[in-house]
Amino acid sequence: MSEITPEVMAQLDALQLEYMDALGRKDMDAWLATFDAEGAYVCKTLEAEERGLGIAFILDDCHDRLKDRVQFVTRVWAGTFQDYQPRHFAQRVSCQSVGEDLIEMRSNFSVMFTRSDTQKTEVFAAGQYVDLITLGKEKPLFRSKTAITDAPLMAHYMAYPI
Repeated sequence: MSEITPEVMAQLDALQLEYMDALGRKDMDAWLATFDAEGAYVCKTLEAEERGLGIAFILDDCHDRLKDRVQFVTRVWAGTFQDYQPRHFAQRVSCQSVGEDLIEMRSNFSVMFTRSDTQKTEVFAAGQYVDLITLGKEKPLFRSKTAITDAPLMAHYMAYPI
């Protein structure tokens, strides 16, 4: 394991910002581009995490399922749900090397959303990201991203990943 330099920390933060910006713009292709070829995304509750339960809101455990998620949001579900504007906020709370060119980063997050029908902004979810990040040749990418929500219920159905 190696020391994480300030330059690498800046790259990790830039990756997190790229992820949140893609979701805020509802650009699912850009969201997918934040993951490496082995990428996975899971969204589950804190209770499921603490109890070791294998249930999740979203369980995209391989890159092909991430690609399927993009297709569902952009093509299959398009026009079939009441759209909303998500806004993601995150604060890195820990970062450590867990192997050669592999970093584990934890960040607290909150997601606000504005409903298109009421124009009212509400809290969608809050919790913690647990990210495994590969330090690639060009830039870091998520190997896995797990969004762990503090509450078991959300204020709205989830069309976009957290």
